[in-house]
Amino acid sequence: MRVMQGTIATFDPDTRSGTLLLDDGSELAFGSDAFDRSGLRLLRLGQRVTVEPDSSGTVRRVLIPGIA
Repeated sequence: MRVMQGTIATFDPDTRSGTLLLDDGSELAFGSDAFDRSGLRLLRLGQRVTVEPDSSGTVRRVLIPGIA
């Protein structure tokens, strides 16, 4: 599993899903399951995050760097 970092590009608090802009310039979507696993309550546009993908590349969890 390769951890990646990026910036929140979109986040819908109602669906708890969104997209982030990875450091390589590509966009990656995440679903409500990944957000729910994070334990977070909200994400802000432009917020720096780390994501853990599963073996298929689907985002498994969204994390804020430095917060366990």
